[in-house]
Amino acid sequence: MDDCLIIGGGVIGLSLAYELAGHALRVRVVDQQQPARAASWAGAGMLPPGSDAEGADPVQRLSALSVRLYREWSQELFEATGIDNGYKPCGAIYIARDDATRERQASLFNAWCAGDIDVTPVDASLLRELEPSLLPTSGPTPTTSHLVAAESQVRNPRHLKALLAGCRRRGVQIEGGMPVHDFEIRDGRATAALTPTGRIVAGNFCLTAGAWSVPLASRLGIEIDVRPVRGQICLVATERPRLQRIVNEGPRYLVPRGDGLVLVGSTEEDVGFDCRTTVGRVQGLLKFAASLVPELADAELQRSWAGLRPASRDGLPYLGRVARTENCYVAAGHFRHGLRMAPATARVIGQLMRHEACAVELTPFCPERHIRV
Repeated sequence: MDDCLIIGGGVIGLSLAYELAGHALRVRVVDQQQPARAASWAGAGMLPPGSDAEGADPVQRLSALSVRLYREWSQELFEATGIDNGYKPCGAIYIARDDATRERQASLFNAWCAGDIDVTPVDASLLRELEPSLLPTSGPTPTTSHLVAAESQVRNPRHLKALLAGCRRRGVQIEGGMPVHDFEIRDGRATAALTPTGRIVAGNFCLTAGAWSVPLASRLGIEIDVRPVRGQICLVATERPRLQRIVNEGPRYLVPRGDGLVLVGSTEEDVGFDCRTTVGRVQGLLKFAASLVPELADAELQRSWAGLRPASRDGLPYLGRVARTENCYVAAGHFRHGLRMAPATARVIGQLMRHEACAVELTPFCPERHIRV
């Protein structure tokens, strides 16, 4: 019998499996599709800093823990698997060309500054010095620009590949094409997960399937309000690197990979479980890229793709134990923060399962905070 069955093989599920297996637990991960290929693979890999200062919000606290763990895990995974996940403390430039973006950034900057994270205003002269290619020639010029030196990045596909290899080295069983449709529950405990091919018995169960977690959560007697939000991204290639740092403007961004590749994202679309890319949205992203870095107008469009981010009603993920079943847990609804929060999520859920004090207070993330079924 497994100590834990994890249902969902994205970055949250694989991170939890890696964490639990590191404590000598027997772990199995099942996914209805191919593990490590959904929203986690499709993201851009930005790792903004977090803050665990007094008064920091829950997202900031989880992010701060993840930032610390990424440094450890990246080196640990490389030493164990030989796979470089592309973790890089590269810094980021935040640009605002309209009032809405400036207001959105201001609240974030205030939280960071309260946590002793440097947010440095950048004037036009310094901006050209830091990023010579970042000089908009059309549309509104930046009304504000800031440097956040503490921001990092990781290359999603490489990180997921490293996690898969690291999990397997620790003895984790990983199975794709294995949907779970219900649970067998006796006396307030889940005894097995039910699949088309039979029962999977485990000591603990955790839902980490993003927006696909909703039906299974209802089988455990709770309602988690998670919906898929499509995000389209483009990958363009230039002959030489044009940017050294991530560039953020509201929900859109440019992420340079250091080898001439640049990720351009991202849209936010409520279209259900539709993972197609569309001409209009891709054109909009490419226009955005060229408006910030004119040279990208001549870049090669290598590919575009979309992922379905799991967005919760209040913007916070559901993290914790399910009240009605003492051995069932939920870690879903991270929206755009899945990769960013994965190590911290794995750490705190692992601590819950081992009945240890959690590194981050989880009350704001309670799985039962919304209407029960």
